[in-house]
Amino acid sequence: MDRFRVTGRVRLAGSIPISGAKNAALPSLCACLLTGEKLQIENVPPVRDVRTTLRLLQYIGVDVEETAEGSVLLKAAGLEKPEAPYDLVKTMRASVLVLGPLLARTGRARVSLPGGCTIGARPIDFHIEALRRMGARIEVEHGYVTAKSSRLRGVEYHFPGRSVTGTENLLMAATLAAGTTVLHNCATEPEVADLARLLRAMGAKIEGAGTTTIHVEGVDALHSAAHRIIPDRIEAGTFLVAAALTGGDVTLRECAPEHLGTVLDLLERCGQGIEKNDGEIRIIGKVPPAPVDMATGPYPEFPTDLQAQFMVLMTQATGTSVIRETIFENRFQHAAELRRMGASISLSGRNATVKGASRLSGACLMATDLRASACLVLAGLVAEGETIIDRVYHVDRGYVRIEEKLRKLGARLERIQGS
Repeated sequence: MDRFRVTGRVRLAGSIPISGAKNAALPSLCACLLTGEKLQIENVPPVRDVRTTLRLLQYIGVDVEETAEGSVLLKAAGLEKPEAPYDLVKTMRASVLVLGPLLARTGRARVSLPGGCTIGARPIDFHIEALRRMGARIEVEHGYVTAKSSRLRGVEYHFPGRSVTGTENLLMAATLAAGTTVLHNCATEPEVADLARLLRAMGAKIEGAGTTTIHVEGVDALHSAAHRIIPDRIEAGTFLVAAALTGGDVTLRECAPEHLGTVLDLLERCGQGIEKNDGEIRIIGKVPPAPVDMATGPYPEFPTDLQAQFMVLMTQATGTSVIRETIFENRFQHAAELRRMGASISLSGRNATVKGASRLSGACLMATDLRASACLVLAGLVAEGETIIDRVYHVDRGYVRIEEKLRKLGARLERIQGS
């Protein structure tokens, strides 16, 4: 397995572009299953989860052509295998996003229960319950969801809890359902609105995407379209924290400041200088940062996918901060590795108390999930000496060549090729 070697105590400075959002690309790629005509998707990040999704689509029967880096042409004219087998999707929970479109278009689907990071239970009960109400006959056995339906019908459904993939799955299914579907308590993340933008370009009739209530009037068929994926707000947030940690001066290009409101507000409360322009964010880091308490939550609250990175920043703060994780019950696994570097972090349920002014020292570390991997890279940037991070395949699932981008900003970071 590949590893990262990080030598810390370097101030980051310079400018880098932000890649397309992995969490927007995955549902947009799966949307190709809703039509037999071509879809052109631009700004697709070449990360591991995208590669897995493209392999899955090819297995199902989609013609996939990468016309240039970041550009993918898809045509799902014939779907011979409406199935997502375990061996293909065991590393990625977003595989469930093929369930709704396959069922809506072909009337049948067999999808392995999703895998992914070990950060807590992420059930797909909402997906199954809503599809059953839309008329699907669904069985869950031997690790698979098997679904059949002559044609889905529109319903009114209230999500018991906010679910991004649940909202996206049902949104896609509803586009070809008979009648009108009204979804309540929907996820409002920018990635949901981006998917709706693509579906509307394909001919779907959708209102309210980006709010908690979405109306979908089903149509008989969708058609070809071209779509550009939005910038990755989590990648942008990760580099903003990296700059803050090192007292750096970094400009992020090709990003979407409007998607990072809560993150930018919190960084300003920490004492960081933030400048926003059209498609750009400049951060002028101030060390040490001021301590702040925060809690993760559904958009537009602070994203759970940046909680681990923010925890590293608070290890360097001038006092004590409390971080509350409200989304996933097991998303503090990185805390143990940070403590091995010298951080003072105590856990109590969903709360982490971080005592700042810790002098971190390099160590051999093991990444446990995607965002924890990025967190450990950031910790290595401010640690004394050398940090070795194992299992960096996790970070490759969601970041485009993170080591190259950080090196452009002056970081001393290299990938050590594994066997």
